[in-house]
Amino acid sequence: MSSLSWLEYLISSALTSSNIVPLVVFALVFYLVNFYQKQRGKYRNIPPGPKPWPVVGNFGGLLIPSFIMRRLGQQPHNTGIHVIDVLTSQTNFYGNIYSLFVGSQLVVVLNGFEVVKDALSNHPDKFSDRPDVPMVSIITKRKGIVFAPYGPVWSKQRKFCHATLRNFGLGKLSLEPCIQQGLTNIKAELLRLSKACSGAGVDLSPLISNAVSNVICSLVLGQRFHHEDHEFRTLLGLMARGLEISMNFPVVFINIFPLLYYLPLGVFKELRQVERDITVFLKRIIANHRETLDPDNPRDLIDMYLMEMLAQQAAGEEDSSFTEDYLFYIIGDLFIAGTDTTTNSVLWVLLYMALHPDIQDKVQAEIDEVVGRHRVPSLTDKGSLPFTEATIMEVQRLTVVVPLAIPHMASETAEFRGYTIPKGTVIFPNLWSVHRDPTMWEDPDTFNPARFLDSEGKLFRKECFIPFGIGRRVCMGEQLAKMELFLTVTSLLQAFKYRLPEGKPPPSLQGRFGLTLAPCPYTVCVSARNGNSGADLM
Repeated sequence: MSSLSWLEYLISSALTSSNIVPLVVFALVFYLVNFYQKQRGKYRNIPPGPKPWPVVGNFGGLLIPSFIMRRLGQQPHNTGIHVIDVLTSQTNFYGNIYSLFVGSQLVVVLNGFEVVKDALSNHPDKFSDRPDVPMVSIITKRKGIVFAPYGPVWSKQRKFCHATLRNFGLGKLSLEPCIQQGLTNIKAELLRLSKACSGAGVDLSPLISNAVSNVICSLVLGQRFHHEDHEFRTLLGLMARGLEISMNFPVVFINIFPLLYYLPLGVFKELRQVERDITVFLKRIIANHRETLDPDNPRDLIDMYLMEMLAQQAAGEEDSSFTEDYLFYIIGDLFIAGTDTTTNSVLWVLLYMALHPDIQDKVQAEIDEVVGRHRVPSLTDKGSLPFTEATIMEVQRLTVVVPLAIPHMASETAEFRGYTIPKGTVIFPNLWSVHRDPTMWEDPDTFNPARFLDSEGKLFRKECFIPFGIGRRVCMGEQLAKMELFLTVTSLLQAFKYRLPEGKPPPSLQGRFGLTLAPCPYTVCVSARNGNSGADLM
């Protein structure tokens, strides 16, 4: 009997019987066998990895045991056991390139500098795309800069935005006064808080976030906001809440069941409301720019983008990707990426300074010697402050604010280091593993700024130090972030000393892993340094 006749016989037998269950069971088994035979062909020669379970994959199985142990108190919360450590630990079993399955989605994790560099720098056309993650795609419509798919449209948008931001001071000394203005406000507020502080400490995050966001506002919106401006504070709060909700346990299931996003209850409803409120704020600003646009005197990136739109319309380019809709998502990208990462980097540095007062003293002594106490640090001082720079870099190395980068995707099937990476595979470049690679860093888990100094005390940069990523998707705001980080850290360390509140356990260095790795909430006691008056600090 042929296989087809045999199948027809079973179906007809099941249909003529009163019990349909055998047919359903058979159909399900037949489907699963057929499906996994096809999958085996597609995934032949992929990198090794733990064996996946049908339907659910194996990613969750790696994370659940450590999560349960922490919840039960069998693992201390300050040991750094989180998703990044779990992913990095798999290299002990499968090597620096291994596979995981999130449901039926193949994910390849790249570990170590040589592998990450090879994929993103030597094969950029194959590994520079972005995956279509349901929750991200619903919110961003796959537009903007950060999450947009790789291709001609993305290239034009990124090139235009980068050139425009440079025209308005990105990476140049002309932007320094804008950054210093925000620092003046921070120092004035810290001086007030230091006098009123009862010993419980100060939460630095709102002040730092406000100053960093205002730099983005100056470049993109052409205006600054007072740190007590209700609308501005509401926007920052909405963005922070949106990022927090996005990593909420129920919300991540949107990636498996996209229709959950539209549930009219709980965090799903709140997420949609946050998105609506941010949309209203940003689109009102775009509309105001359109109504007040003066092509002879562009004020910011929005004006330049609107002018580009008008120019392309005048040239009859009907299929132009330059639209107000696309502009909206670019602004959102710049705000979130430009605020969250830099704010967290500054907060990590100041936390490490409070935890290592000896290093804090050395940094402050160097600043005093080069800059003094009565002149604010400038970008021109950077080359004369090697230990300060080395300290900032060492904190960046240890904390890696975007530890898994933004996920990449294989835009075509590729042969890579002896393995086959199928088209559509999600790629995780594990930057955390790069900065903890024992073949590249001596005693990599130890905080040691001197590793970035040569025998003469001069700064040197290692190729494997890549906190902003590598390849064509490298962070567009890298130069701005470096400027803000250097000026903020040096100015705040010049003006104040930072120590942990007495009688409280030191904050965990595990961090909170979401879209970025943020420090756990902490407070520090801030005191004006000896020899400084209130006027000196400004």
